[in-house]
Amino acid sequence: MNLFHQYVNVDGTLNDTLVRDREILYTGTNGRHVERFYVSSSESYIFKPLTNDDQKGHERWVYEHVLPALPPIYPQLLAWSDADADDGGEWMVFEDLGPLHHVHADEILLQAVGLVARWHALPLDYFAGMPLRGPKPLIQEMVSELHIRKPDILELCSSLGFSKQHMQRIYVQLEHLSFSHQLVLSHGDLHPGNYALSGEQLKVLDWEHVHLNTPLWDVYHLIDMSHPLFPRHMTSELRIRMLDTYLEQLELLGIQVDRTAFIQEYGMFAVVFSLWMLLLITSDLQRIKKELHRNSNKWSKEQLESQLDETLACLNQCTTMMDWEQAQPCK
Repeated sequence: MNLFHQYVNVDGTLNDTLVRDREILYTGTNGRHVERFYVSSSESYIFKPLTNDDQKGHERWVYEHVLPALPPIYPQLLAWSDADADDGGEWMVFEDLGPLHHVHADEILLQAVGLVARWHALPLDYFAGMPLRGPKPLIQEMVSELHIRKPDILELCSSLGFSKQHMQRIYVQLEHLSFSHQLVLSHGDLHPGNYALSGEQLKVLDWEHVHLNTPLWDVYHLIDMSHPLFPRHMTSELRIRMLDTYLEQLELLGIQVDRTAFIQEYGMFAVVFSLWMLLLITSDLQRIKKELHRNSNKWSKEQLESQLDETLACLNQCTTMMDWEQAQPCK
């Protein structure tokens, strides 16, 4: 039995008779907590039970079959539950990276997008058996939803200051939209909370949603995905620098991509995803308004409003990328 098994009960909970202290880091979609636990005053680890019931066994599989092909940019997996653990008992223990600093300075983002290119360049034959989708709808499904909910989108965007002409232009583009069918290894959930500095090293966290997807999935999440807890300020100039850095890293790895086509496709991908996100965020805000006195929401009104503003800024900036001559390489 692994040394760490003594710190976990049979039911997949921490053993408080041996654990000296513990602190909740975050709560998964199924209500279970990821925690830092101490076995002495100076020795701590990260306990991660199954936090998404649809991802049973997935992160351990990723650690075994995928991450060894990458540099050590992820926390080391030290122990895990027995293979026959039921849905309630699956768990993993990771090294504790210590204080994590979610820094979104330009140089960190440029470093991160270079890492994305590294795992996108891995040959897919290596990952036989990889699931084809992650926790969110595919981008093609988002496009379909935007068509189905066009009246809702038009009403929402009008209330947010978009002109009718502006939205008509977007929907004309959507009518003729066709995304590439290229698939790469995708982290799947590379939002601003899932990369951080540990000391001076950039680490990428939470690999349980790894799947095959378009390259733009990770690139959009890294550059433009908003999150209530991790606000960022993205500019048009930095966005183009990051896209160019990604393409330059791919070229160093022997992969040539047409820049003009890639920039154009990214712009429309970001517009589609941002519109879809606006629907989600405004729905959350409406629920908070209805449940004002219940205090049952994961995010506060202020956090969601900040996320809404950030998503609107992305939508505005990426809509202007439809004028493709503006997307020139940064000198």
